[in-house]
Amino acid sequence: MLDQWLEICRCSYNYALRELKGWIASRKCPADRCSLQSEYIMSADYPFPSYHQQQNQLPKAKKVFPELALVPSQVLQTNVRRLHDAWDFFRDRGFGFPRFKKYGQMKSLLFPQFRSNPLTGWQIKLPKLGKVQINLHRPIPNGFVIKQIRVVKKAMGWFAVISIQSDINLPEIEAPFGHPLGLDVGLSSYLATSDNYIEKGRKFFKTEHRRLKVLQRRLSRKQKRSNNYEKARKKVEKQHNHIAFKRKDYQFQLAHKVCDMGDSIFMEDIDFRTMAKGFLGKHTLDAGFGQFRDILKYVCKIRGKYFGLVDHRGTSQTCPNCRAEVRKTLVLRVHNCPECGYECDRDVASAQEICNRGIETTT
Repeated sequence: MLDQWLEICRCSYNYALRELKGWIASRKCPADRCSLQSEYIMSADYPFPSYHQQQNQLPKAKKVFPELALVPSQVLQTNVRRLHDAWDFFRDRGFGFPRFKKYGQMKSLLFPQFRSNPLTGWQIKLPKLGKVQINLHRPIPNGFVIKQIRVVKKAMGWFAVISIQSDINLPEIEAPFGHPLGLDVGLSSYLATSDNYIEKGRKFFKTEHRRLKVLQRRLSRKQKRSNNYEKARKKVEKQHNHIAFKRKDYQFQLAHKVCDMGDSIFMEDIDFRTMAKGFLGKHTLDAGFGQFRDILKYVCKIRGKYFGLVDHRGTSQTCPNCRAEVRKTLVLRVHNCPECGYECDRDVASAQEICNRGIETTT
């Protein structure tokens, strides 16, 4: 049933996007340069298909398309909301126009609110589904209520992402305290700290690449949309999820280890998306530096640690001891300052310079 709901939501999403694109196209084409054969133009007084207008049209659409009534009404409303969030995001950035969803691209359903607690023991009660058996990861803490539930389809199965809410305000740590710690991330050593600790890291995609290549070759030989194609596609998707889960678990463990080392954590403010466009882009994406930074920021918040970002320019070309500029190529992995004679690992020196900048910018 959930697969059927996802397909209905995909069709309603594409229908709403088609109306939105039609309204835009009707106001882009000059009246004296229309096609001689046919041109789809909305009337000038037709209002912009906003979120509220398309949401209010859902009851009428259910009479024309009875299959829409199979999906809970609030799930359809949040589906339209998803489209207009993408539209607002496009208008703010100036690029990334919403695209039509292909078959199988809709992966989640959002249940935005509940009258009462839907969770009882090892069961969760969802609209039009009733009680569903779940494997609860951890109990809901006292003082929290369930705000919304997102049901996500993955290769491993179906997952329910539960959002909880409480009136408790977490104190914001606005100033560094305790022992400061600078972090430098890279490909040679995944993580280096200002306390001379080096984490070599793991290459998750590289170690699983051989099996993934075999599965993708088998998939390329199958006929699209056939049963054998879907079986092979699920194996490829499961392998990708396996790699992503291993990487994320490792990064959470590393983030907690970093929080055990210091009280104020500093990292470079780098755009890792630009870094991934270089000749080492595949290895950069495998490392997942951006995801690790987000995870570390989250872990610092829940553990009461301070997290800050510093300017990344010149951290590897500056001596952390005397602050003199020491030019080095990527081949040179040891920092040796000709001014003061300070010598240490290149990545450790960068981490120490990051720590110095973090202390200077916050005091």
